[in-house]
Amino acid sequence: MTVIHEINTAHLPEIIAIIKEQYGYDFSGYAEASFQRRLNAFMHHRNIKDVYSLKYFLLNDKDTFSYLLEKITVNVTTMFRNPDFFLELKEKIFPILASYPVIRIWHAGCATGQEVYSVCILLKEAGLLHRTNIYATDINPQNIKTARAGSLPLSEMKEYIRNYNLAGGTEGFSEYYNIENNRAVINKDLLSKVIFSRHNLVTESSFNEFNLILCRNVMIYFNRQLQDKVIGLFNDSLTPGGFLALGDKESLITSAHSKTFTRYLNTQKVYKKKL
Repeated sequence: MTVIHEINTAHLPEIIAIIKEQYGYDFSGYAEASFQRRLNAFMHHRNIKDVYSLKYFLLNDKDTFSYLLEKITVNVTTMFRNPDFFLELKEKIFPILASYPVIRIWHAGCATGQEVYSVCILLKEAGLLHRTNIYATDINPQNIKTARAGSLPLSEMKEYIRNYNLAGGTEGFSEYYNIENNRAVINKDLLSKVIFSRHNLVTESSFNEFNLILCRNVMIYFNRQLQDKVIGLFNDSLTPGGFLALGDKESLITSAHSKTFTRYLNTQKVYKKKL
């Protein structure tokens, strides 16, 4: 059994520099403790014995970085996660979005797509999906490929049905997927208004103007400086009066852009860009 000599904080700058130079991904703004923990978990998973071996593989084996990217980036998500959020989105935000002839939504850091599917279902039930354009983006190309496929384990459906009902769903949840090869595959027409695309929040700029941006539980992995940079990107990407939805543990309170927004929902981290 290989003894793994885990990396420490002194190793991080060189690892980050190698990744940036070789692959163009900049992790310098990620929360140090979280990034270190994920690197060490990856080394155990891949049986990489020390920092020197890790650097060798990163410099000489592209597959190693592909696997590492999956460990570093957020991949865990569920449909209608925090049902009360989706219920308030449906009851308090959608009626405002309904006043626009075309609705533009950006789901930033969409992971493997389950929350995107959730929003699509609620938009369809609200009669809004047909005039909505949704951009679902993630830093990880494998996440985008998985999200675009819309294929889910049948074992997760019981939890998703419960979440859907708590989120105010009004139809039979089974209408939104078909069973193929013991998998639940989201109906293609439900995703017809979604563009899945790779986008790096750290290094890339705004690409459209949106009425709603959802980025939940992504920035908790960023340090304060990077959080502020990303919030600035969202500010540039929102229309006046547009909404920004964050995760429970995320906030705009300490952001340099805080005065641009007002807290719109007291029970959820949903902010409105001032007119």
